[in-house]
Amino acid sequence: MQNVPNILSLSRILATIVIFVLVLINTPWAFLVATILFILGSGTDFLDGYLARRYKLVSPLGVFLDLTADKIFVAAVLIALIQVGLVPAWIVAVIIAREFLVTGLRSMASAKGKVIPAGKWGKQKTLITMVAMSALLLAKGLGAHQLSLFPPMLNFNSATVNFPEILLLLADAGLVLAALWTVLSGAEYMISALPLFQKEREANPLNA
Repeated sequence: MQNVPNILSLSRILATIVIFVLVLINTPWAFLVATILFILGSGTDFLDGYLARRYKLVSPLGVFLDLTADKIFVAAVLIALIQVGLVPAWIVAVIIAREFLVTGLRSMASAKGKVIPAGKWGKQKTLITMVAMSALLLAKGLGAHQLSLFPPMLNFNSATVNFPEILLLLADAGLVLAALWTVLSGAEYMISALPLFQKEREANPLNA
């Protein structure tokens, strides 16, 4: 049991490699397999943290693996989706830039013996991003290709108004929403970290 959370985190990293390759194959069957692996990988993101807290298995290595696996899992798949033209680079740039920002702020806080807790915007951002990416992979796995925002294709007719196509359109909208929530969560972290940037007052011996 001691190593289960770490194994789950490592499995998410390994799954990332497989999903990355499947997306680059860019065929419906590959997207369907990628959808299953992505959903399972997203599930391990919740499960490893739950097990670590529930059975008090939290360790520095576990925290490192969990955070690293999360970032690699999302960033790598998004980059693969850029490669096949399904996600615009600006959305991925916003999401990855936010991760660098948060990592930097947390490192600064840690150096000063403080912790910046995850805010509600960050948790919502993660959920929205995972759902949108899962929906996009599934829609492509079901053969959707006529309704989307990236590139803009909004020709509604009897041939396009079906579940896969509507799902693809909703997934694209979800990614835009995820980018917005990413900016908001980044601002939330910045506000939480403001005290770190404030110059500490020097002790005045006269007031001692």
